[in-house]
Amino acid sequence: MRIPFYKMTGSGNDFILIDNRGSIVDADRCAELVKSACLRKFSVGADGLILIEKDGEVDFRWRFFNADGSEAEMCGNGGRCAARFAYLKGIVKKRQISFRTIAGIIRAEVKDTKVKLEMTPPESLETDFDLHLPDRVVRCNFVNTGVPHTVILLDNVNELKKYNVFEVGRTIRYHKRFQPAGTNVNFVVATGPHSMSIRTYERGVEDETLACGTGSIAGAIIGAYKGLVEPPVEMKTQSGETLTIYFDRNDSSFCNVFLEGDALVVYDGNLWDETIVRKENKDF
Repeated sequence: MRIPFYKMTGSGNDFILIDNRGSIVDADRCAELVKSACLRKFSVGADGLILIEKDGEVDFRWRFFNADGSEAEMCGNGGRCAARFAYLKGIVKKRQISFRTIAGIIRAEVKDTKVKLEMTPPESLETDFDLHLPDRVVRCNFVNTGVPHTVILLDNVNELKKYNVFEVGRTIRYHKRFQPAGTNVNFVVATGPHSMSIRTYERGVEDETLACGTGSIAGAIIGAYKGLVEPPVEMKTQSGETLTIYFDRNDSSFCNVFLEGDALVVYDGNLWDETIVRKENKDF
């Protein structure tokens, strides 16, 4: 068994993309395939795997899976890669694209290697609540930008660089306040009226990632609500790449949210069953 795929990266978030319109992968039973294919050093390695499937109303439907095999509602960087993948593969002939996710219908514009992605309106905004951890109390903010995000605002870039993102992020991710779904955790600092820097502990990857699109949006939304920045916001990620976040604000509500950045092809190839089929699971 060999499965054609593209490896793509969006600002340091990397993904395996598969044209699944012919149902080469059983999307409802692919957790082990995802975990195996995303395992670094033993297979392709990625933060997630994306299946592109048929849809009767929009250009395509996607199924997005984190590296641990769990299915997620939305991923901004993955969405940008999916849009460019569909355009490059001829699945969609035009540069204006719409596709279905669990979080809703997403629209995108492919601009050469860059993709501008319309996101679902943020919801469930909550600011300035204290979270009691075993060794500290952390002042937090929360917003759902397609997936749940907790945002911790820090004072300066040096604090951000030194912060123990993995330990604190993991503790907050599993905190009882956010169960059962859990939360992504972002550590953010404003560096100018239109600029911020971010580090993210990502749910499903269960580690710090080099970038997170929905997390960058969450950081920009919280920063704007707090009066620290105004749109458009240039968000510098841990990869060194910059994502641009656009939005309109009306008091405490936000709309017309867009995420723009590169969506680059690393390589294409075929997955072999030598590395994607675990011995105890040969039904993929």
